[in-house]
Amino acid sequence: MRRALGVVAALALLGGVTYALVPDDGPDPRKTVTVTGLIGSEKRAFFESPEVKAELAKQGLEVHSDSTGSWTMSEQAKSNSGLDFAFPASTAPAREIQRNWGQQDSPLVPFYSPLVVVAHAPVAQVLKDNKLAAQDADSGVWTFRMDEYVNVLRANRRWQDLTNAEGHGDLAGPIYVTTTDPESSSSGALYVALLSYVLNNHQVVSDDAGVEAARPVLHQATAMQGGQKSSSDEPFRDFQAGVGNPLLFGYESQVASLTAQGQSAGDTVVMYPDTTVYSDHTIIARTENGRKLAALLQDDDALRTLEARFGFRPQARPGAFAELVKGSRQPAFAQDLNAARVKQSPVPSLDNLLKLTAAAKGSPK
Repeated sequence: MRRALGVVAALALLGGVTYALVPDDGPDPRKTVTVTGLIGSEKRAFFESPEVKAELAKQGLEVHSDSTGSWTMSEQAKSNSGLDFAFPASTAPAREIQRNWGQQDSPLVPFYSPLVVVAHAPVAQVLKDNKLAAQDADSGVWTFRMDEYVNVLRANRRWQDLTNAEGHGDLAGPIYVTTTDPESSSSGALYVALLSYVLNNHQVVSDDAGVEAARPVLHQATAMQGGQKSSSDEPFRDFQAGVGNPLLFGYESQVASLTAQGQSAGDTVVMYPDTTVYSDHTIIARTENGRKLAALLQDDDALRTLEARFGFRPQARPGAFAELVKGSRQPAFAQDLNAARVKQSPVPSLDNLLKLTAAAKGSPK
């Protein structure tokens, strides 16, 4: 009897040892650390996703983030010493944050998104009828003709001047593209950068003379919008609801995330400016935990897949995006931007970009 009990005890002990040796792939709350940072509003849905949270938890991280406009992020980052990272939507505000934090490391760019003009299908057709837009017959991909648009701005043309615009009650008044505030939001600042490039004979503005030459049209294109939002999510929600201006400048990811997740984008048309700018989502890590997050966003394959599902193009695996939107015709996405003949505009230096945004907002010379 004693021997039998001894065997049972040994088996129980062995079972306990075996259990202890089996690895647990789930998150260990004792080893999870909290990482705190600021993000652009276009990434809020990504960081709030249960799948993203679960994948980060597997790697021992729990991310707490506040969303804000990428340019206002710089001031917030300067005054908040408890941040592990800042994750604006483009390189220019990231450089400003780096400068404020006194950092020299090269920041990581885990993913990017081209800037696009979105419209509803009837509006896109009017633009096409007037040679402001074009659609590739094979791929269905739309392009927005920037030189023609600049001519429209210079001539102060109105929707009523366009062929086939009659019968569209929402097509009235001056023709312009709605953007966010360039002094607070990355997409608005990149719009100013793009316009200045086209206005400067497709050359990057590199001096005060270039800023002054672009000033009148930049200010006109901004002033006619009236009040501007400080981040990109609200104008896009207005567009989806059919509210506001017919043309919106925003991130490809805002529409692509709907398609990649099996949601309807309605009659939304994504038009790639034939010369556009890319939004390089750049993460500035201030602490070791911030650096761990940055590395995971760039190198973790599961996170790359999730980045594509939220409409972004992972730098290290751009094919992940193409795979998710392949076959989509409404809206159609450019799987290969070079093949779609979309040119990339360089972005001015930080100092010149700040001068250009000030000119767009009507600040004194």
